[in-house]
Amino acid sequence: MDNIYLLMLIAITVLAVFDIIVGVSNDAINFLNSAIGSKAISLRTIMIVASLGIFIGAVFSSGMMEVARKGIFVPAQFEFGEIMLIFMAVMITDILLLDFFNTLGLPTSTTVSIVFNLLGAAVVMSILKINQSETETLADLGNYIATDTALTIISGILLSVLIAFTVGALVQWVSRLVFTFNYENKIKNFGVLFGGVALTAITYFIFLKGLKGTPYYSELKDMVEGNEVYIILGSFIFWTLFSFIFEKLTKKTVLLVVIGVGTFGLALAFSGNDLVNFIGVPMAAYHSYEAWVAGGMDATMSMAVLDKKVPAEPLLLFIAGAIMVLTLWLSKKAKTVAETEISLSRQGDTHEKFEPNALSRSVVKGTTQLSNYFGVIIPNSIQSKINNSFQKPDVLITKDQSIDAPAFDMIRASVNLMVAGVLIAIATSMKLPLSTTYVTFMVAMGTSLADRAWGRESAVYRVAGVLNVIGGWFGTALGAFIAAGTVVFLINWNPSVMIPILLLITAFLLYRNYKSHKTSSNKVAEEDSLKETGSSSVQGVILESAANISNVVKRGNKIYTNAVNGLAKQDLDLLKKNKKQIEKLSKEVDSLRDNIFYFIKNLDDTSVRASSFYINILGYLTDMTQSLEYISKVSHKHINNNHKKLKFSQIKELKEVDDTLEILFNNTKQAFDSHSFEQIGSIITRKKELFDIVTEKIVKQVARTRTEESSPKNTTLYFSLLLETKDLLTATMNLLEEYYSSHDSSVEPATIKKEDE
Repeated sequence: MDNIYLLMLIAITVLAVFDIIVGVSNDAINFLNSAIGSKAISLRTIMIVASLGIFIGAVFSSGMMEVARKGIFVPAQFEFGEIMLIFMAVMITDILLLDFFNTLGLPTSTTVSIVFNLLGAAVVMSILKINQSETETLADLGNYIATDTALTIISGILLSVLIAFTVGALVQWVSRLVFTFNYENKIKNFGVLFGGVALTAITYFIFLKGLKGTPYYSELKDMVEGNEVYIILGSFIFWTLFSFIFEKLTKKTVLLVVIGVGTFGLALAFSGNDLVNFIGVPMAAYHSYEAWVAGGMDATMSMAVLDKKVPAEPLLLFIAGAIMVLTLWLSKKAKTVAETEISLSRQGDTHEKFEPNALSRSVVKGTTQLSNYFGVIIPNSIQSKINNSFQKPDVLITKDQSIDAPAFDMIRASVNLMVAGVLIAIATSMKLPLSTTYVTFMVAMGTSLADRAWGRESAVYRVAGVLNVIGGWFGTALGAFIAAGTVVFLINWNPSVMIPILLLITAFLLYRNYKSHKTSSNKVAEEDSLKETGSSSVQGVILESAANISNVVKRGNKIYTNAVNGLAKQDLDLLKKNKKQIEKLSKEVDSLRDNIFYFIKNLDDTSVRASSFYINILGYLTDMTQSLEYISKVSHKHINNNHKKLKFSQIKELKEVDDTLEILFNNTKQAFDSHSFEQIGSIITRKKELFDIVTEKIVKQVARTRTEESSPKNTTLYFSLLLETKDLLTATMNLLEEYYSSHDSSVEPATIKKEDE
């Protein structure tokens, strides 16, 4: 039994390595997003600068390690064996929780995770101890938990959300008011002062205030304290001169330096503040083990020793910093998490990651009404002046093009880094484990709001995304508390059995999530996915749209066949998959329709007829997918509700219709694949024949209903399928006729010209 604690310490250490990996994958986005989103600096340079910040921050982070040792619970109330069980439970649940959020691509808080893991495990262990006591009741729970410290930490984390959002929005609003979106001219006049202020704020709060949390501050204390005003003034003069010289020598804006130094400072602040989240518990476990060995290896000894301040080992901090840097360079999950925050703060329209919900709609409506009320109070002249400062450059790009363009400009990137770095450094100097995720995310959202990135076109989606992320934070807290409490209960029940089982489960879940993320991140565009057209002539649109028509017809053919086969075999799984396939196809067609605005805007005056053709084609494609969606939906619903199977004669007739449609779709696909649009004429000539086949089946069903049909549900389903099939045929024929006539008119002039020559 004695050796189990050594094995537990080894397991906790190994888990710490993986915890750093999953933690950095989640938190790397905190200090990379502004630089990546603005695309002001190359990605390689950003990574090098951030790596240096992480290394230095890791070495300076030992002052924060006390949180894991005594910030949440009272160590003297627990025995060594109980403390080790708490630490083991915390590490297992923390790593799984963070990896789960990374796989989803949602930024969560490593600080909240570790705090509520410690709180949940400590509370459950305290309850177990109280239950074994004859004198204590649940009212004595406060003796075990450091409630004052825990409440301070939790309230600080929650308060940081409001402060970060408000300060970020205010600073960005003022900055934009001064520089506007056309800041290139104004930055020449005021850029030196802006650079001086920004760099002074970053360096003072990051390097000097941040040093207060480190063991090295005692050497600088006499030099710093009492001289803050002189240091700030000196820094401002130095950085202002530096900004002036930099712009004169390089002919580049000093905002590049602000973004670079800000990224470095934020990486340093992150490492100094958040390293405790990854190795604070393992180091506390190591110190507990040391005390246990020195105390005669008595598992019942009190852990009051953890109340003493113990400096962190520099070597361990260095190793942790190295692992963090390697993770930063190699983690693919960090990039997934990055996409979420950048998409929510992007200045222009983009493919939104989140769907609106009732709450996001209410928030947008409420703030719009509030804005209207303020609009009445503020004089029109002032409103006009403010609106001029927020007038964006008239650059029109599609949603696909926006992905490769900078998400926001260097002014916003600089404000993001400056405000977030200052807030985090202030909290670190006060030894509050502020959530860097909360701060950086909410600062980014605040600056986005102030920059009017959330317009009427995108606000409801962006607000939904922010609410999803914030909801995930509360989910982290609740999940961490419950999960850690459950795990410590299981381990306490039988440590020698449960610890190996839980470690195996942890390893399995990590591997499964890794494989799942690797598979999804390696997916390339499917061969038959729909693509936007970029042509501006009718003939060009005809040729570029041909591939889309072919793909819709091919996939539509398969969806219709699967619906019929699913009904024939009563195969619910097939119908369920079929339903997902048509939903995917519908979304792709909707995406093409979303691009109509940009398509028309980019047309030249001589090619306006192409827009009419393209709009008609998309309309017919929408009609086709809506018919297929209805057919798939009612088929799935019928089988899912366990209604009577269709009669053999009905299945046979549906298969005849399916065979007819298959010939139609195959011929259509062949014509569009080979660009032999003249073949469309022969397909159109069969229009009446195709409709007659479906009408014949409807007539037969009417006769059956009058004589032998006994199931109202079957009758409703069968008529619904046939009538929707007629609509599908109508949409398909309209599309073919549109193509046939437009192709003829577009090639006729060219043919005549060739004959004249």
